[in-house]
Amino acid sequence: MKKRGYIFDLDGVIVDTAKYHFLAWKKLANSIGIDFSQEQNEQLKGVSRVQSLEKILAWGNKTISAAHFTRLMTSKNDDYLLHVHEMSESEILPDVIKILNFLVDESQPVALGSASKNARLILNKVNLIDKFEAIVDGTNVSKAKPDPEVFLIAAKQLGMPTEDCIVFEDSVAGVQAANSAYMISVGIGDAKILHEADYIFRDFTEISTDFLKEIKKK
Repeated sequence: MKKRGYIFDLDGVIVDTAKYHFLAWKKLANSIGIDFSQEQNEQLKGVSRVQSLEKILAWGNKTISAAHFTRLMTSKNDDYLLHVHEMSESEILPDVIKILNFLVDESQPVALGSASKNARLILNKVNLIDKFEAIVDGTNVSKAKPDPEVFLIAAKQLGMPTEDCIVFEDSVAGVQAANSAYMISVGIGDAKILHEADYIFRDFTEISTDFLKEIKKK
């Protein structure tokens, strides 16, 4: 099996923390008189906390002070972390462990490339942190997806050329970031939303080990 770098997003790919982000963002938005829907939450996938709050304020046509902005971001993260601290291995999405174990057994380099600043905490909670040779998260990057920075850093840490890296993403911004880095993009989720990806699967139950052996840039 040809050696490649496999880079995984976290939220919505390895674990479904989107539901916790939704609850925390909804609570925040409602507290300042803004409605917040599941559809809007989809638009925040792969987007930094700062940019997410900016989007919510724009949707509600609200302006707040810098100090209030900082307090809201802290409050949102505190609410989110209350849920995260209750996480366990049961929250790992179907067949993720099968795929990770296969790649590790094949001595393939595996990295995490996530906007989340809580990535290490989550991986520890679900007992997966040892599967990753490199972890690049929101504490390591200055540019949010669709900028490819997070994936470029991950490839460098794995010692792999970008064209030999495969990215698993559930967000439009993440797929665009992978494509911008000239990596193979594998969308996990809705084909209509992730149509820019090189390959699209509903979830990891649809991904075979043969596919991982044969995958190439379309």
